[in-house]
Amino acid sequence: MLNLKLETPLVVFDIESTGLSPRKDRIIELAAIKVSPDGAEEEKSWLLNPTIPIPPDSTKVHGITDDIVKDCPTFADCADEIFEFFRDAALGGFNSDRYDIPLLEEEFARAGYNLGASTRLHLDVQRIYHRMEPRDLTAAVRKYLGRDHTGAHGAEADTRATLEVLKKQLEVYPALPKTLGEMDEFLVPHDPLNADRNGMLRWKNGELTINFGRKKGTSLKSLLLDDPHYLRWIVKGDFDTELRMIVKDLLDNGRLPPRPKEAGKAK
Repeated sequence: MLNLKLETPLVVFDIESTGLSPRKDRIIELAAIKVSPDGAEEEKSWLLNPTIPIPPDSTKVHGITDDIVKDCPTFADCADEIFEFFRDAALGGFNSDRYDIPLLEEEFARAGYNLGASTRLHLDVQRIYHRMEPRDLTAAVRKYLGRDHTGAHGAEADTRATLEVLKKQLEVYPALPKTLGEMDEFLVPHDPLNADRNGMLRWKNGELTINFGRKKGTSLKSLLLDDPHYLRWIVKGDFDTELRMIVKDLLDNGRLPPRPKEAGKAK
């Protein structure tokens, strides 16, 4: 029984998709539980043909391949049924405000429906988690060092506290890596085909390509010849410094980062 007074039904749902862009990507699997104000629960799930290829990186996450969904209905085929299930309900999920709701809203819009997410109540369980159990330095000092963080937000006090927390974490979690290189890989796994830490530039078929937005999959060399304005837009834009410096070096000096050996095999 959900110990929460519901003014409307609450649909808690989760999505598996072709990627992380609400505008470009498509839903492959949608599972939802509708909780009525009287406490009754109804479950539904849909396995969908996204109508676009499922990238291998996405398949690694959810295990769904093009072959699995080739004979499944599309979102548009099921839109009426899905919309009816979500009708007049509050929307809930984990990180749903940033991911699931925008993606669902885009799918409905493509099918000619208006989810009206901005007019509905939202319940993002991740926000509850972060609100009730903060993950800032003060909370870490309290958890690992058992004391209050005096001098919080002063650079010297914060730096000392950070190091003390790290020392304690290494004691508390003996399974953590024991070298700095292994720890870096553990915290942020590296993909050798990514030219920058966040994978905005990626090696594909031996070429360094854009890995985001409308130019995704386009090589930097071809952009230098055909659309240098786009590269200048990146350099002047609100992007990570690493990405901007790689593009700037190409514009100014015609240089690209060294191609990793794995790049020759990347498709």
